[in-house]
Amino acid sequence: MMSKSQTTMIDPVSPGEIIEQEYLVPLDMTARRLSLAIGKPENTIHRIISSNQRITPDVAIRLGRVLKTTPEFWLNLQQHYDLEMADHTAADELEPIATLA
Repeated sequence: MMSKSQTTMIDPVSPGEIIEQEYLVPLDMTARRLSLAIGKPENTIHRIISSNQRITPDVAIRLGRVLKTTPEFWLNLQQHYDLEMADHTAADELEPIATLA
């Protein structure tokens, strides 16, 4: 049986990639325009897009209102991304962990 580190893994898609590819690009919107719309600094949006900052509940609420989604959508994306990254990062450490019977 191959470990995760031996298989080809696809990098998880970050919430920032979703913002950029599914909202900014199709809406022809800049990070600056989105930052103004949600009332947060432009560098916040840039850091989220580059996966250097997590989406907080406050930002999730603001994104939900502006992008006609729900805050839960953004928080779930963030949580899923965080779990995938943790699993990917610790794959070798997690491999020997057995299920308790």
